[in-house]
Amino acid sequence: MGAEKDEVRAAIASLARRHKLDQRREQLLVHLAGRLAADPLAPTAVKAPKEIVDAHLADSLSALDLGMLSDRAQALRIADIGAGAGLPGLVLAIALPDCEILLIESLIRKCVFIDAVIAELDLPNASSICTRTEDWSGGRGRQDVVTARAIAPQSVVLEYAAPLLDDEGRLIDWRGRRDASDEQTALAAAAELGLEREEVVKVVPFPGAHDRHLHVFRKVAATPDRFPRRAGIARKRPLGNAPVVHRHATSLPGARRVMLRLPAAPGRVLS
Repeated sequence: MGAEKDEVRAAIASLARRHKLDQRREQLLVHLAGRLAADPLAPTAVKAPKEIVDAHLADSLSALDLGMLSDRAQALRIADIGAGAGLPGLVLAIALPDCEILLIESLIRKCVFIDAVIAELDLPNASSICTRTEDWSGGRGRQDVVTARAIAPQSVVLEYAAPLLDDEGRLIDWRGRRDASDEQTALAAAAELGLEREEVVKVVPFPGAHDRHLHVFRKVAATPDRFPRRAGIARKRPLGNAPVVHRHATSLPGARRVMLRLPAAPGRVLS
């Protein structure tokens, strides 16, 4: 156990150096990793400490490579939608103490966990909002950045995020392997929502990581008043005008299982 703890601490120290985090931030990451590994109520399937460092902490911190977050002088209002176990929101709250981080999660048991960690780590810049993203009227048009990590197909994430963003606000969407057809559907949805894809950045958050990308969308026009549609509709009738079939998959190792909606093959009749 001692050797494993030393390995985890060394990995987190390396992350702190890479992202220019001070010793206090480094220690907070150590505590967060320990809580995720040891707490049976932590809502994550990843429990091996070293895997938590890679799949959760390093992956969340990869957003700091983006220009909008690399400038630590900016005091941004960031909403992490579908926060789950608090990832990437809690990690960003540790790394960006001058930013206000709002973790949006609809399940009470996950909100309870997030609140407990916020209190334990003394993160005054972080708070949970226990509601569905579509129902969070108080956040609409007020967020500088929205983050989403492995929560839904991209066209659905875009519909969740667009109403929350202020003018020129950005969405950062964590994705795995790129798929041209899925991206085309997402671009059609973005155009309908007043968003424009700004860049897709390939990231290597830890040695051996592959097929990981951050998709950045910018709000370039007002989102039509009909959005957000009522809770659940974005998943049932996703934007992008593509017929869909279903299959289960996870977009990132260790991520929650999500329902991907894939374009049907040409000429296929859907029941």
